[in-house]
Order: sequence, then structure tokens, then C-alpha cells
Amino acid sequence: MPQPLENITVLDLSRVLAGPFATMMLADMGAEVIKVEEPTAGDDTRRWGPPFVDGESAYYLSVNRNKKSLTVNLRHPDGAALVRRLAQAADVFVENFRPGALVRLGLGYEDLRRLNPRLVYCSISGFGQTGPDSRRPGYDLVIQGEGGVMSLTGFPDGPPTKVGISFADMVAGLYAVQGILLALRVAERTGKGQHVDISLLDCQVALLTFQAQSYFMTGMNPTRIGNDHPMITPYETFPTADGFVNIAVGNESQWCRFCEAIGRADLARDPRFASVRLRVENREQLKPLLVAVLRQRATAAWLSVLSQAEIVCGPVKTVAEVLRDPQVLARGMVAQFDHPKIGPTRVCGLPIKLSETPGAVRSAPPSLGEHSEEILSRGLGMSSWQIRELRERGTI
Repeated sequence: MPQPLENITVLDLSRVLAGPFATMMLADMGAEVIKVEEPTAGDDTRRWGPPFVDGESAYYLSVNRNKKSLTVNLRHPDGAALVRRLAQAADVFVENFRPGALVRLGLGYEDLRRLNPRLVYCSISGFGQTGPDSRRPGYDLVIQGEGGVMSLTGFPDGPPTKVGISFADMVAGLYAVQGILLALRVAERTGKGQHVDISLLDCQVALLTFQAQSYFMTGMNPTRIGNDHPMITPYETFPTADGFVNIAVGNESQWCRFCEAIGRADLARDPRFASVRLRVENREQLKPLLVAVLRQRATAAWLSVLSQAEIVCGPVKTVAEVLRDPQVLARGMVAQFDHPKIGPTRVCGLPIKLSETPGAVRSAPPSLGEHSEEILSRGLGMSSWQIRELRERGTI
């Protein structure tokens, strides 16, 4: 079955998470992704752990499937020249070096655009290619802090808290894919590529949405409120007799049904709680009343009662529970590849479901330099002795 990005070649010089996450999504949809790595160690995440299984890092395996690995020593005089040759035939070039680093090697956007005017060149960095902080390095943790997310995450009496996944990196990866696809669309029409400049900080600021708008309109700085919602209540996590339940009540009809379902129909008639706005204003009076009721029964019992009343609700699941969930499995969100060292290996599946040209998990993440000979012989027409000579010179 054809895939959306068949015949698209991506030259991927990115490492760690934001870039590899983006290029994995392109690979899942059929692009040929050539992962260019430093010969002796490769991507940093090959060594990040635990956990490891037979020396393979779970971190690396999570974001590098469906790719091919080519090792190139960019510091060798011939290494950058080799990448330039490959870029002449590529459709997309992805990198997450610190701004300016690849320019010094002759691999900057302007360098490659002269060789390949159609090339879509995507740079992912902490702070972007312009501005006073452009040369600063930026990891996910730092960006979550500087982008405001940590100031909004956690409880009022606790410290600023990062999101439990590498939120800034992965959101930047998602925006990078969007930018690449938009630029490819333009290249189809005009024959001209362009520079896609993705900043982790920009992506975090864009996600502030209603919190930023609240500040713009009121001048008041949003703060941490735990699992409460700043503009709706009840829309939060409540303790039950044996755990927790998430309950989301978004309008007056739902509020009336919710009060009836929990046996407190009187709350729906209470003038203090007669509208979304009043419930938020009187949150401190309302919440203890709801907690007292919801603590009386187990989570499963409340889920049953509230679901029958058509109230949006759900449990707080562990990662293990999520990955065994029948709905998750039915949607193909647990996939598998066969790894040459560790055998059948489960991974997260593809969240984008296309009816006619679906993506797929086709192959395991490559071992370091696994496809070097294939890429150089097929892509650049090199003979076996030429490739051997490159190895002997330390170019690959």
C-alpha cells in the first residue's frame, strides 16, 4: 500500500529527541530517513539509560524506527563534503546543532540551498536562529522553565514542576513536521525550498494560549493551581475511597446531571454555584463539598455512576495500565518491530490514521552505521573500494 511520503528523502543530522521524533514521524509515513551519526558513538541517546536490553537503550529505540544509519565524521575534511553530495539529492535536511555550527562546516542553509534550490532545510534549536539568545543551548527542562510551563504546573504550595514527558522537545518535533510538510507543499508548486526555523521556546510560548490571553487581558500573572482548571470547575482530580477520578463538567446541563448523579441535587440549586463563572469564583466553598461526597465510594463505582449520567470522567492510569488498555490496543497504539539483537519489541504506534495511505512501523531503529555502504553505493554510486577507502581515512 502506498504511503504519503514515498519518494521523499530526508537527511537527518539531528540527535537526542526533538529532531529524531520529527524525522521518525516522517519515516512512519514512508519517507526514506538517513540518520547521519558520528562514527564512534552516534546519537547521544544510544547511551542514555537505564533501561538497556542487551546494550540497546530504550530511549534511542523509542524515536528512531524506520530509519537508516550512516556514520560520517563531520570534522574530517571529506566528511562534510560527503553530506553536501547527499544533500544535492535530498528533499529535506533536518538538524539541531547550535545555530552557526553547521555554517562553519559548509552545511548551513545558504550553502545547501545553492547546491539544491528545492531543499527544505529544518533547523530545531532551543531559542531559534535569531534573537539575543539564539546561540544558547537549550534542553527540554530549561525550555519548560523559560517557556512558562513549569510556572503553571504543580500545586500552589509546591515547587515549579516539569511535565512528566519531554514535553518541550516533542512539541517542537510536532511543529517541525508541520513546518516541513508546509514547505514541501510550497516546493511542489514553486520548485523552491526554504528554511524552517523551529525554536523550542517559540513552541512553548505558542502553547500558553488561554493562559497568555488571560494575562494580556487582565495583567494578572497565572499561577500554579494543581489539577484545577483556571476557568472551569469541577474540572479536576478528586480523591475517591480507593484512588482518584478525573471529572470534567463544562456546562450547566452537565452540572445539573452531575449533582443528581452524586446525590447532591441541592448543589445545582445553590445560587453560589449557579453558573460556570460563579462556580469558579466560589471554588473554595464548592470543592470541599464535592470531595466529601466523592471520597465515599471507589473509583470504579463513580465511573459507572457518572458515565451513566453522561458526565465526562476517567481514572488516573499508570503507564502500564495505558499500554494494556483495550481502547489503546484496538487503535493500534501498541506496535511492534523485530530487532536483530533483542527480538520482537513493542513501541508506541502511529496516532495519525489515514484511510487510504496509512503509515506503518516497518523496521527497527538502525544500529550505528548499519546502512552506510547501502546509502553510499546506491545514493552516490560509490564502489566498494571507494567506501573502504573512506573507512580507512576515518571519513565514515
